[in-house]
Amino acid sequence: MILAIHFLIGAAIVLKIKFLPLALILAFLSHYLLDTLPHWEYSIENIKQKKWKNSFKDFLKIALDLSLGVFLVFLFSEKFFLALIGGLIAVLPDAFVFLNLIFSNKLLEIGRVFHQKFHFPEDKKIFPLWGIFSQIIIISLAIFFLL
Repeated sequence: MILAIHFLIGAAIVLKIKFLPLALILAFLSHYLLDTLPHWEYSIENIKQKKWKNSFKDFLKIALDLSLGVFLVFLFSEKFFLALIGGLIAVLPDAFVFLNLIFSNKLLEIGRVFHQKFHFPEDKKIFPLWGIFSQIIIISLAIFFLL
């Protein structure tokens, strides 16, 4: 699942659930729930393979993806700062996986393995457009709940 979607859902959860501690926990857990769904992801193979000289495009994809999530929350949310916190909490699992790619350590590796258990299997064949369609539905629902 792309970061923008996780960000939007986390923001929507925090804005709709009035008890902030529960909302933050649910925003974080929403990441794992969303990753169980069939979805499309862009490649960041250069980062995964630590080919730093070739990884500018991968970092750019990540930056644009996250920026899209922040922009959409800014555009559709009345309480931007609170929504921003929810969005950031929701992308933390991917941030931990990303950090593990750069700074391998035991704790981050445990988080990566845990995250992978929830992730829709890459080898499972689905109709290619379903992965994109599922994300369009989720984005639409998130924007609806942000309003």
